[in-house]
Amino acid sequence: MAQGARTTLLAEALEAWEDARQGVAAELSNLPARDVGFRPAVGARSVAELVRHIIETGLMWCGELTDPKGDFTRKNFPAFIRQYAAPVRRARTKAELLRLLKDTYKHGARRIAEAGEIAMLQQIRRFDGAQGTRLTWMHHGVAHEEYHRAQLALYARLLGRTPALTKLIEAG
Repeated sequence: MAQGARTTLLAEALEAWEDARQGVAAELSNLPARDVGFRPAVGARSVAELVRHIIETGLMWCGELTDPKGDFTRKNFPAFIRQYAAPVRRARTKAELLRLLKDTYKHGARRIAEAGEIAMLQQIRRFDGAQGTRLTWMHHGVAHEEYHRAQLALYARLLGRTPALTKLIEAG
């Protein structure tokens, strides 16, 4: 989004998501394709599993936030993932994951923009049963992606690489 183009709360939220998603893609791009199976410990997600999780949850929250009847308590988390993200499970390669990061962001951002700011200011039931605005829950989704972006940066360090964001900052 061009500087100065943020004219609404929704435009700002979409820009924040775009930045977070591009950051995740940059961290994945920073790793060699051979490292998508890397997992730092038994029980931890691999790089590919972590990226699939980011994509799956993004699909889920976009779906619920843009559905006028959306409600995060109507199903348990695995059921939401089955509903929204089944095709993501097949993605294994770095190239497939990068494509899905880009494509699912574009599709989700379009759906949210089409729903509009008024719709995003309406209430939705959160996972904890409390009510909150859809826009606030969207910010929760963006924070979730940033959290996992940081995990990918740590994975890069564990693999002896400099994280993409650190490279960007050091480049000035």
